[in-house]
Amino acid sequence: MSDASIGSEASMAPAAAVNVAQAGLWGDVGRQLRRSPQFLIGTAVIAVLALMALVPQLFTRIDPRQCDLARSRRPPSAEAWFGYDVQGCDYYANVIYGARSSISVGLIVVGGALVIALVLGAIAGFWPGWRDNVIARVADVFYGMPFILGAIIILYQFDERGVLQVALALLLLTWMTPMRLVRASVVAIRDSDYVQAARALGATDLRIITRHILPNALAPVLVYATITIGVVISAEATLSFLGVGLRLPAISWGLMIGEAQNYVRTSLHLLLFPGAFLVVTVLSFISVGDALRDALDPKMR
Repeated sequence: MSDASIGSEASMAPAAAVNVAQAGLWGDVGRQLRRSPQFLIGTAVIAVLALMALVPQLFTRIDPRQCDLARSRRPPSAEAWFGYDVQGCDYYANVIYGARSSISVGLIVVGGALVIALVLGAIAGFWPGWRDNVIARVADVFYGMPFILGAIIILYQFDERGVLQVALALLLLTWMTPMRLVRASVVAIRDSDYVQAARALGATDLRIITRHILPNALAPVLVYATITIGVVISAEATLSFLGVGLRLPAISWGLMIGEAQNYVRTSLHLLLFPGAFLVVTVLSFISVGDALRDALDPKMR
C-alpha cells in the first residue's frame, strides 16, 4: 500500500469516527422522541397548523374577506362555526387564514436567527480575539434594547408593516442568544481530539468548522430554536394587538385579538377562537422543544 493511500485513510478516520458518534447520538434521540407523547402530540398539532398555513383551502372554502355588515358579531352557529367578526366576515375562515401570517413570522425570524447565529457564533468561537470582542459588543448593544419596545421602535421606521417588516424587527432582537449558544459550543469543541487530528492531517479551518464543529454544536441551538418559534409567534400577536405589528388587510391572530378587545363583554367569541389557536400553537412548539431538550440530555434517558 502506498504512502498516499495510507495518508488518505488516516485523514478519513477522524471524520468517520465523528460521523459514527453523530449517528449514534441522533439515533438515540430519535428513539427517545418516538416514545414521547409530548413530542408526538406537539408534532401532530404543528403539522396540522403548517398544513393550515400552506393550504387553508383544505379547511374552508369560504373567502375570509367576503363580509356582510348585517351579520356583524353574530355568535357561533351551524352556519358559521366561529360566528362572524365586526365586519360580518366568517370568523372561522379568518382564523384559518390567520395561521399563515403568524407561523410565517415565526419561521422567518427563527430561520434567519439560526443563519446569523451559526456564522457569527462559529467566527467568535473558533477565532478568539478581536473578532470575538467585536461580535460580543454588538450583541450587547442589541441585548440592551427591551424586546417589545425595541421592536416597536424598529417597526415605526417602516411605512408598511407586513410579514417581512415584522419578521425583520423581531429578527434583529432574537439572534443574540442562539449566537452565544453556538459560540459556547464551538469553544468547547474546538480543542477536542478529533478536531486536533483533523487539523494535523491538513484540514482547512473552513472544513473543520463545517464538518466537525458545527454539526456537534447544533443540539442546544435546535432546542432553543424550536421553543423560540412559539415565543416569536406570541410576540407578533402582541405587536399586532398593540397596533404596531401587522396592518390590515393582513389577517393574523394578533390583529383579530386586537379587534376583539372592545367587544369582550358582548362578543366573547371574537377573543376566544383566535386566542385559543394562538395558545395551542405556542404550547405545541414549546412542548416539542422541551421534548427535544430532554431527548438530547443524557441524564434524562
